Amino acid sequence: MNKIVILNRKKIQLYAVIAAVVILAGAYIGWQQTKPAMAPAGAEAATQVLHMTTGEFTAQADGKKLETYLFYPGTVVAKKGVPVELRISGINGQSHPFVIEGLDIKGSISKGKTTVVSFTPKEAGIYSIVCQTHADPQTGGPMVGYLVVQ
Repeated sequence: MNKIVILNRKKIQLYAVIAAVVILAGAYIGWQQTKPAMAPAGAEAATQVLHMTTGEFTAQADGKKLETYLFYPGTVVAKKGVPVELRISGINGQSHPFVIEGLDIKGSISKGKTTVVSFTPKEAGIYSIVCQTHADPQTGGPMVGYLVVQ
């Protein structure tokens, strides 16, 4: 059974208007999502809070236990001249004493605790966060993360 649909001029105009509204709404929403978020006045001095955790991978090969440690995420990004609060939570491993090379920052991460270091980066660059316990392959390393200052 075939149905024949007859559209009159008013229906065509209505459908055209509906289609135009849907297209314009979609374009407006897409445009709004591509705009950078407007920061409130004085937000430049707000502290940047960055989060990392410690992690561990283990495996067995030829009856030998293999393990490696890491920071997750491996890279965090901060803005130059804006105060930073770097929070590193200890998930695996008992202790991870670390240094942030080039920023003269030291600390130690303990399992089940969060270590917080506060600083204001003065220069743009890439700074290595290096665990001193896991510095080479014999100790499950290198355990290195990166702080990128823009």
